[in-house]
Amino acid sequence: MSFPRVAGILLHPTSLPSRGGIGDLGPAAYSFVDFLAAARQGLWQVLPLGPLGYGNSPYSSTSAFAGNPLLISLERLASHGWIDRERISHLAPESGPVAYDRVFARKMPLLFEAGRGFVASASASALERFERFCAENAWWLDDFVLFDALRARYKLASWNEWPAELARREAGAMERARNELADDLKIRSVLQFAFYEQWQAMRRYCSERRIRIVGDVAIFVNYDSADVWMHRDLFRLNDNLESEVVSGVPPDFFSKTGQRWGNPLYRWDVMKERGYEWWIQRLRWATRNSDYIRLDHFRGFDQFWEIPARDPTAINGQWVDGPRDDLFHKLREALGGLPFFAEDLGYITPEVHALRERLQIPGMAVLQFGFGDEGAHMYLPHRAAGKVIYTGTHDNDTTAGWFHSGAADHERRNAERYLGRCDDGIHWAFIRAAQSSVADLALIPMQDALGLGSDARMNTPSLDGGNWKWRLAPGQLGPELAAKLAHLAEVTDRLPQPTPVPPDEDFAA
Repeated sequence: MSFPRVAGILLHPTSLPSRGGIGDLGPAAYSFVDFLAAARQGLWQVLPLGPLGYGNSPYSSTSAFAGNPLLISLERLASHGWIDRERISHLAPESGPVAYDRVFARKMPLLFEAGRGFVASASASALERFERFCAENAWWLDDFVLFDALRARYKLASWNEWPAELARREAGAMERARNELADDLKIRSVLQFAFYEQWQAMRRYCSERRIRIVGDVAIFVNYDSADVWMHRDLFRLNDNLESEVVSGVPPDFFSKTGQRWGNPLYRWDVMKERGYEWWIQRLRWATRNSDYIRLDHFRGFDQFWEIPARDPTAINGQWVDGPRDDLFHKLREALGGLPFFAEDLGYITPEVHALRERLQIPGMAVLQFGFGDEGAHMYLPHRAAGKVIYTGTHDNDTTAGWFHSGAADHERRNAERYLGRCDDGIHWAFIRAAQSSVADLALIPMQDALGLGSDARMNTPSLDGGNWKWRLAPGQLGPELAAKLAHLAEVTDRLPQPTPVPPDEDFAA
């Protein structure tokens, strides 16, 4: 599909300067949207919003459908009477990186307390909204909250390490677990209701200000997830419920052993027989919660790297054909269109480009990749027609950090020749180049708009620990930055476009 010519900011909600040590959907998020509106930005891109799994990565979630409860604003819950404001008064505004262990230990008990408060004292209209949410979403919610409760009962052990009758979802064991955990399941359902109420309220606030949300969908899901536990027949598992093969990428210039991601691979033949029902549900849900979707690792839909699960590295993998056009034709029929763009970075074959072009799905251009040899020029602004352009992504160093510390000498020289003089910093040269490009969407990581160095990097791929922690400092976004971004959006013809505004609802959270 074609996108409007607009500009936007990439910032995951965990990076907001909210109370309690982690960003959430409370006052700081609304202030950020006000900043976007003042800066004439038409897009807010987020990373996946699911509950966190291994390494606290948003790409390593325990569900493809549930929301991350840490993103729930306790302040908003208090304003709706779910919890006494005195109970959260100690959660003073904090700056600095997210300390996930501390945040989980402090915030989750308060969220459960708020959930119990809702069950005990919610108004009739709020309870009606909750019951409707549960009924409409029972197809994923019921099993997710059971998975989540059992995972807590068994001290976060992977589901295949639970008692065999639960791992294999035997009917009697499942019924007993639901009865034993009934109160806990209700609270966990309440928290999912709270997350989606707050998210939809935020989306409405954005729409009223002509700001669209760009979501993110990873191609693979975690083995230790409700999705694999619920749909074992859709994944390449053996009789012991272990992965036969796992995901990754082959050895290349950056790694002699490749990357072994470890996600279970799909039984695409079974998915095809069932009309790709699970994928349709997944992407329909994504489009209900975002305006546009970034599809991570798009090349895996053409061919994916299949690694024997017993192997510790990716060396002995092989390329295997993915679903290609067939899946996307079914998605287009079901969704009425394909509001996606493809993460097609790295080594991409002509067949992958051809697939994307047949489907009319835009690809990505990242300026930091454009100043190497001649083959890298495909990422430069003058060649970005029909693409979504970035200065860098969540996986890159910040532009200032890359230019001053990470770029090779010839890349810096090429960038200086291409961009010309930049008295206000290399990051602004990159931003101006992206926004004046021929690309439809231009997205700038918040760190680049602020000109921050490598200590503000969000993620370093393959680094074990230390990622996903960066946060804005309170007061870091000022009117001068908003005015400069707004002027640039105006002169590059990237002013926000009108957006459909959802119906006005009295959100209970």
